[in-house]
Amino acid sequence: MTLTLENLQKSYGPLTVLNRCSFSFADGRIYCLMAPSGSGKTTLFRILMGLEQADGGAVRSDLPSPRFSAVFQEDRLCETFSPVENLRLVLGKSVSREDIRRELSLLLPEESLSRPVSTLSGGMKRRTAVCRAMIAPSDAVILDEPFTGLDDETRRQVIAYIKSRQRGRLLIVSTHQEEDVALLDGELVRMEALTAAAPRSGSPL
Repeated sequence: MTLTLENLQKSYGPLTVLNRCSFSFADGRIYCLMAPSGSGKTTLFRILMGLEQADGGAVRSDLPSPRFSAVFQEDRLCETFSPVENLRLVLGKSVSREDIRRELSLLLPEESLSRPVSTLSGGMKRRTAVCRAMIAPSDAVILDEPFTGLDDETRRQVIAYIKSRQRGRLLIVSTHQEEDVALLDGELVRMEALTAAAPRSGSPL
């Protein structure tokens, strides 16, 4: 799936968050979006997923109704459910509990898989959210600061997992560390570059 931003604009009262942003995200690629906090990355992601409306411009896709899976800045898990039950909420009965446990065990210790999410550490919750986003049926995956709360070794483990589960989908990740770009084999995109003007695929329009 290809996504194209055309002069996207968004303001909250007098505060302009997105100012004529234009870019083309190509199918099957990994893009790493970098900018200081408060620069509009999360707003852009919400607009891409249809959770918020832009004030101007457009988002175009080569699919009529693209499906997104995501990791938000908040984990958005059901705290009283186990990691397995949280994943079954998005997968339904199409995937067995055994297969879900097997998938989660790539990122979490076995003993944590049946415990209520409320009893897990912040890093375990983050890994559950990442696993859910990567195995959910979707055409594109958006990960908003997915490595928050992870130590260096765990972050590398999660990055390897993400790459193994990309499966040809468009993947857009926001991160504050340039090292993540290299580990993901991704393309670095800085928010300020989205207002540049030379159109070509995979680069600012």
